[in-house]
Amino acid sequence: MKSRAPVLGVALAAMWLVLNDTVAPGQALLGALIATGLILWTAKLRPLRPRLYRPWLAISLLAIVFVDIVRSNIAVGRIILGLVRDRTIRSGLLEIPLDLRDPHGLAVLATIFTSTPGTVWVDHAADRAMLTLHILDLRDPQTWIRVIKDRYERPLIRIFQP
Repeated sequence: MKSRAPVLGVALAAMWLVLNDTVAPGQALLGALIATGLILWTAKLRPLRPRLYRPWLAISLLAIVFVDIVRSNIAVGRIILGLVRDRTIRSGLLEIPLDLRDPHGLAVLATIFTSTPGTVWVDHAADRAMLTLHILDLRDPQTWIRVIKDRYERPLIRIFQP
């Protein structure tokens, strides 16, 4: 296993155990062997290696994202079921200036928005460092920008950039 891939190896082995619904020693060994083989086999497909500068921050970011996904599911469900009273729902595109440059951090940010109901990653203009999102219920664009930069971008910068 490459020295830069222990987290990936552990994650793949853990996924093997979860999918097989067991923690038997034989399955753990098989999962470790499969994870090692996959990492070695696909190493040349990943020319850019991720560098985590503060990996412990990923745990708090994961918790924030989980809570936000639950909240968003409830909010979108209320909109779909018509439980928003007489409030008008205005969807729209929002451009957000980004300071995040690391491609792995941008991939995580894209995954966050793809996983969160009510938001869709539309475009990323790297030359202008501008992210475009479609937001189902866009009430206050400046609040959205502040929340995205504070809750997601700032921690990702601290995780992926020196």
